Amino acid sequence: MNTLHTRARRRSDAVHADMPALQTTLAAAVGFEGTGVHTGRPARLRLCPAGADHGIRFRRMDLGGVTIPARWDAVILSPLNTRIADRQGNSVSTIEHLMAALAGTGVHNALVEIDGPEVPIMDGSAAPFVRGILAAGMAQLPAPLSVIEVLREVGVTDGKGTAALAPATSLQIDFEIDFPDAAIGHQQLVRDLRNGAFVRDLCDSRTFCRRADVERLRAEGLALGGTFENAVVVEGDKVLTPGGLRHPDEAVRHKMLDVLGDLALAGAPILGRYTGRRAGHALTNRLLHALFADRDAWRLVPCGAGVAARLPGTGITPRDLARVA
Repeated sequence: MNTLHTRARRRSDAVHADMPALQTTLAAAVGFEGTGVHTGRPARLRLCPAGADHGIRFRRMDLGGVTIPARWDAVILSPLNTRIADRQGNSVSTIEHLMAALAGTGVHNALVEIDGPEVPIMDGSAAPFVRGILAAGMAQLPAPLSVIEVLREVGVTDGKGTAALAPATSLQIDFEIDFPDAAIGHQQLVRDLRNGAFVRDLCDSRTFCRRADVERLRAEGLALGGTFENAVVVEGDKVLTPGGLRHPDEAVRHKMLDVLGDLALAGAPILGRYTGRRAGHALTNRLLHALFADRDAWRLVPCGAGVAARLPGTGITPRDLARVA
């Protein structure tokens, strides 16, 4: 009898694993207010539910509702943040933390209503966005989900920076950084982002910079909204931000957060292993261009429940939420 029950359960699990996973959106709208880290201007946005196959789109409410899709081919390359624009030059910048929060919580479709050119920096991490999204809740849509499966390795380089995507059964990130400041130094971390790992391990890690870079950026008219409250600022072996670090390796964790946000511009969840060495936003976007230029390196496949269980937004629990800063 036990053997029969075991076989029946295995058959049931196999059928369940083959059932198509469904696309998701927010169950309710949720708003955020803060400051643009580069413009220094007040910034407000509202995440709204959207229908199936809508994807993530930004609507500039201050420009009469101009809508810009959050896609890899709409990116204007920048070393400091991720910026998308339409053919008329209308743009939204610093979208990477919000995109990471959406991907990390499993939101496939949303309309982002924003009243200016830059997403608010909040505390410099994705945690405030994650908390708001999870509080709003998730709704399934009557449409199947597809995923991008990496079939063979694709890589790009820029000086000492490298980024590559290789086949894997889930989204995995292997990242390495090396900074002269002892407060950061050399850091490397590998994470499999299935089952809520992004919410638990990465989403509260803040953007970071060297004090000398802050002074240089402000002289160039950038980082006008940067403060010790929305960035980790270091100088030599000192962390100048009050309260110190949230993680000893917060810097590399934030870089991995950025990677998830930039990969979310692919338009569908990715099954692949990302390896980055001194990589930034521009290099990750170049990697997506290289991937999609090689039709033998990827394919779009229906997502069954078994694959869906390995995606970043699956398996998040109230305990995970409690750990969000």
